Amino acid sequence: MELYLTIAILDRPKAERYQVICSELGLAMRLTLLGRGTATEAALDRYGLRATDKAVVLTTALPETNHQLFKLCKRRLMIDIPGNGIMMCVPIKSVGSMNTLAYLSNNAAADKGVPEMNFKHELIIVILNQTYGDMVMKAARSAGATGGTVLHAKGTGADYARQFLGVQLATEKEVIMITAKSEIKQAIMTAITEQAGPHTKAGAISFSLPVSHVAGLRVLDDDEEEMMHKSNEKSEEKTESSAEVK
Repeated sequence: MELYLTIAILDRPKAERYQVICSELGLAMRLTLLGRGTATEAALDRYGLRATDKAVVLTTALPETNHQLFKLCKRRLMIDIPGNGIMMCVPIKSVGSMNTLAYLSNNAAADKGVPEMNFKHELIIVILNQTYGDMVMKAARSAGATGGTVLHAKGTGADYARQFLGVQLATEKEVIMITAKSEIKQAIMTAITEQAGPHTKAGAISFSLPVSHVAGLRVLDDDEEEMMHKSNEKSEEKTESSAEVK
C-alpha cells in the first residue's frame, strides 16, 4: 500500500488551523511536537517575517488524501508562500501489523501500490546536546542549509552511546530538522560532523530521510539561488582580477 508520513512545520496558531483541515479529511493519526525556528535575522528581514514558536504536526495519509491535504493547505494556509510553513512527505516502507496499517490508513483496502521514490529533497535529522543548536546551525549553514526547526528531547541509552561514540553525552537533547535539496544533503551532514560532531560539546549525530513531496520551500530555493549567484559573482571577480594582473 502506498502510504506517507506527512510532516507540517508551522507557526503554532496556523498549526491549529492545519488540524482542522486534517479532521475534515478524516486523518485520525496526528501528533504535534513543539519547537522553534532557526532562521537568521537577515533571512527573516528579507521577507518581512518575525521569529515565532513552531509546531511540527505528523500525520499519515494515502496518496489521494495527501493530494487533497496539500491542495487545501495551499489554499487556506498559503503554505507555498514564504513564511507560511513547510510541508513534506516521507514514504512509509513497512508497518508492524495489519491493525497498524488499518489505523494509519483509516481502514483503507490494502493494495500493492508502492510510494513514489523521486527524492529531490531530504529531511536531515540532527540529534545534539541541549543549548548547542546555534553551533550546529552555523555548521549546517556553512554547507548551504538555510534554516531548521529545533525540538526539545530527552535522550536514553547514554551508556551505550558513550561506549559506541567514545564521548559523554548529556541526556537533555535537542533535535533539529533541516530540509535540503538532495545534492547538498551530504555536504551539510559532513559539515555538522566536522564542526559539531561527537568529538565536540554539541555531540551531534545526523541522518537523513527521503522526501517525496514538498511544499513551502520557496524561501529555501530562493536563498540557494542567491547563494549560487553570489558565488558566481565572486568567481567572476576573481577571474577579472587574474586577467588584470596578467
